[in-house]
Amino acid sequence: MNDAAGRLMKAPENFLDAAGIRRVFAQARQGRRDFIRGAFAAAGATAAAPIALGADGDANILELPAHSKGLGQGVASDGYGKPSKYERNVQRRHSPGLTQTTQSSVSFAPLQSLFGIVTPSGLHFERHHQGWWDVDPSKHRLMVNGSDDKIIKKAMVFTMDELMRLPSVSRFHFIECGANTGMEWGNVAVPTCQYSHGMISCSEFTGVPLKTLLDLCGADWKRGRFVLAEGADGSSMTRTIPRSLIDSGEVIVAYGQNGEMLRPENGYPLRLVVPGVQGVSWVKYLRRIEVGDKPYGSKDEVMHYIDLMPGGLHRQYTSTQECKSVVTTPSGGQVLLDKGFYNISGLAWSGRGKVKRVDVSVDGGRNWRVARLEGPVMAKCLTRFNIDWVWDGKPALVQSRASDDSGHVQPSYQQLRAVRGARSIYHNNAIQTWLVQDSGEVKNVQLS
Repeated sequence: MNDAAGRLMKAPENFLDAAGIRRVFAQARQGRRDFIRGAFAAAGATAAAPIALGADGDANILELPAHSKGLGQGVASDGYGKPSKYERNVQRRHSPGLTQTTQSSVSFAPLQSLFGIVTPSGLHFERHHQGWWDVDPSKHRLMVNGSDDKIIKKAMVFTMDELMRLPSVSRFHFIECGANTGMEWGNVAVPTCQYSHGMISCSEFTGVPLKTLLDLCGADWKRGRFVLAEGADGSSMTRTIPRSLIDSGEVIVAYGQNGEMLRPENGYPLRLVVPGVQGVSWVKYLRRIEVGDKPYGSKDEVMHYIDLMPGGLHRQYTSTQECKSVVTTPSGGQVLLDKGFYNISGLAWSGRGKVKRVDVSVDGGRNWRVARLEGPVMAKCLTRFNIDWVWDGKPALVQSRASDDSGHVQPSYQQLRAVRGARSIYHNNAIQTWLVQDSGEVKNVQLS
């Protein structure tokens, strides 16, 4: 990158103003050969005459379309809004061959097509162990009990109506499958951001703090150091949750998501929300909470969702989702149509707290610049970042590197594999690299 480009891109506050961006687009129409020189000159301009951004000779703005001259459709008859037909390509996608049955499989959220930090409920990623159910809420019950009759004073059974009458909280949090990006441990395995990182979503969850229910039952917090969460689906998913997470009030028994009831594939009518912890602990179709004095060692804690370490040892109870980020635009499968100004955008998150900083590189990590973080920046929640970039039409290696307020920094693949090896599945938080080819096509690559 030459000196002019370096001055333009060196800091997040040094981005093009509206007049500069207009000039960049205008110069693009004058020919690719002189475009970059014009773009850099435009960066220093403080004022310019208005210039249309549309293609030369585009007369569409001068001709009124049918929808400007006729009567539109009436109120939706089915009572629930749907996306435009022109957005039907934005959908969750299942990977054929990933599992033998769809009842024990995954659908990936289209991160590359989303804005902000909230995932629409209909695009929220799915992970099922025994298929999903549409459970009758009038018949669903939640039982809270102890491992013995002394650890809890009074076992209780709650109906949905009783739970929803209690004081509620609403909080934004991400949920990420522990196996997200797991296919990339050995080498590049998938072409797009949706398949490499799409087992993550972020929503506003509403419900009752689990601590409230345990206090109602008179839990003995001197002995009750763990709880077991049990789901009502055919897999009988059970997970141990440590008291340290519950004491803070973070763990929620949730019935709401993004302002409405949970969707059936997301655990309707009741699920556990355990911020910062891998999604398998966010037990769906929640039917029972048991208080105990030690980890329960369920099958999905001692046989599954464990980390294979170099030398053959396994790590257990490694639930925290580490500091991580990914550039969603430009990303694999996308195409840059011309040289010039682009907004690099992506998502960052950490199960340990708030994202503090995101650095972006376009040369494979040789040089880094600080990206802008969009507010609000919340703990254990997705954070959107952006940074300006003028692409000169040459190959580029685009990366992002997140840091959180606990001091953790997202590692490179070389750093991660030095500790974890290359045969693992879970908790891959390595830096992602996208290769922008001179043709504008973007590919998934890994740097050694």
